[in-house]
Amino acid sequence: MNIDLNADMGESFGNYILGQDGELLEYVSSANLACGFHAGDPVVMARTVKLAAAKGVSIGAHPSYPDLQGFGRRSMNMTPEEIEATILYQLGALDGFARVAGTRLNHVKAHGALYNDAVLDEKIAKAYVQAVARFNPSLWLVASASSPLVFDTARQAGLKVLREAFADRAYNADGTLVSRQIKGSMLAEPAQVAAQVVRMVKEHQVIALDGTPVALEADTICIHGDGPHALDFARAVRQALQAENINICAPSN
Repeated sequence: MNIDLNADMGESFGNYILGQDGELLEYVSSANLACGFHAGDPVVMARTVKLAAAKGVSIGAHPSYPDLQGFGRRSMNMTPEEIEATILYQLGALDGFARVAGTRLNHVKAHGALYNDAVLDEKIAKAYVQAVARFNPSLWLVASASSPLVFDTARQAGLKVLREAFADRAYNADGTLVSRQIKGSMLAEPAQVAAQVVRMVKEHQVIALDGTPVALEADTICIHGDGPHALDFARAVRQALQAENINICAPSN
């Protein structure tokens, strides 16, 4: 049994350091790297690509709305043409650093509000998918496991899809993520996070915040790299998966 373990990284900016990328790369198989529009800058991008390549971790782009001040977590009123161009711009930037480092991109995962808006808005989903398909149709596209709109759109475009679940987030009974504004939306204990991931992988389900078992099929599990306990979570998850003889590996491109 295999599972991909991913984390969002490269989210420092200038003199501001966010996350523990070097340490986190010891535990994950894929890294989603900020492309400068919600976080990251050219130097951070170059350094993080090199770090991931040196650790043998698969590299993916983590494009967002152009929202540095809001960390990409605010929806923006953009046309599909603007969204597609914005994503293409970011993919091209990160791809350049990957090529110079002697590696390549393996996947794309939208960040923050762009990720969430694509789940609900067909025009945004199509702009997101079209950008990836036009840039490199061999890339994997990552989207929420509870997002049939993005998956159907991606498959119609001939893209390979990875269903994503979240190690450190609580779920509603309908399979959606609990709003960050609600108490209990973020899991706090490494053992709790590890147990949730093992259940996701082995039993294909998650226990919702209200106690309801929810079916959930996932190909990749995300740990938020900017969280204060990200390193503890990653360590606990990796140990728990290995104890269950579950292989942690990135999908082959």
